[in-house]
Amino acid sequence: MTKITAAITAVGGYVPQFVMTNKMLEDLVETNDEWITTRTGIKERRVLKKEEGEGTSYLAIKAAQDLMEKKGLKASEIDLVVVATATPDSMVASTAAFVASEIGAVNAFAYDLLAACSSFLFGMSTVAGHIETGRYKKVLLIGADKMSSIIDYTDRTTCIIFGDGAGAVLFEPNTEGLGLQDEYLRADGSGRQFLGMEGGGSLMPATIESVTNKKHFIFQEGKTVFKFAVSNMADVAAKIMDRNDLTEEDVDWLVPHQANKRIIDATAKRMGVDDSKVLMNIQRYGNTTSATLPLLLFDYEKQLKKGDNLVFAAFGGGFTWGSIYLKWAY
Repeated sequence: MTKITAAITAVGGYVPQFVMTNKMLEDLVETNDEWITTRTGIKERRVLKKEEGEGTSYLAIKAAQDLMEKKGLKASEIDLVVVATATPDSMVASTAAFVASEIGAVNAFAYDLLAACSSFLFGMSTVAGHIETGRYKKVLLIGADKMSSIIDYTDRTTCIIFGDGAGAVLFEPNTEGLGLQDEYLRADGSGRQFLGMEGGGSLMPATIESVTNKKHFIFQEGKTVFKFAVSNMADVAAKIMDRNDLTEEDVDWLVPHQANKRIIDATAKRMGVDDSKVLMNIQRYGNTTSATLPLLLFDYEKQLKKGDNLVFAAFGGGFTWGSIYLKWAY
């Protein structure tokens, strides 16, 4: 029997209209454009304003519709919709279920996947598993986050970093040996003390005190997170290369999570990959959490060629991290 692999066959994306520049942040917190650019590589980020649309689902629907229009895909053909997100519309009710209904995917089941900034990477592994069973032919994976909904714009450790956006990919069966080749995924639950959001879950339900004390905003201990991210993202990317006998010449593109340019540079250096092979758009969007990886594919789609070797790497709160080796299919 011919082996079935899960290949990406289409990409879509969406970012909100409102552009928040570093200069604008100077009016909100004690910072400046040079400081932000030097330490993160970010120049601007997008923010979803209420007058344009509301919730992560709005971004996810837009990205899905962009993909469907470009691919000529009928919503009724979709078997499964997975929304990778750290900012679901609400608790309990699945954002993915709402997105699937809104785009007309009447024959699909749907669910959310949450692993902070690694959500889309882990989602790739999950939906590939569905494809490889042979039971599902068209699976839509969307990475979407409205990070502005959980950002305290008086906290300069977080407000300079994050932005809103969404990216979508279609996974389909492949018998040419293209698509997802290997993965190396990890987690360390002790990391939640350094990066996360204390309020809103079962440990700390919403109260007047939790809201007053700003427990419903994301927090991070910058130096600790940076150290963990640099070492772990670089380690897993190098490991996936070693395990698949890939040299730096074999890697056509590094697709890294867009958290900080210094982390991206360190990962590329550890892999021995030239800067010209590193996909980067952090300067325009900041860290869009679950959306960074698909938005890179969206922005660079025309440069990707069939058979190209892509190495994905991500690191997120929790902690979660990992790397995936994928062969581009079109």
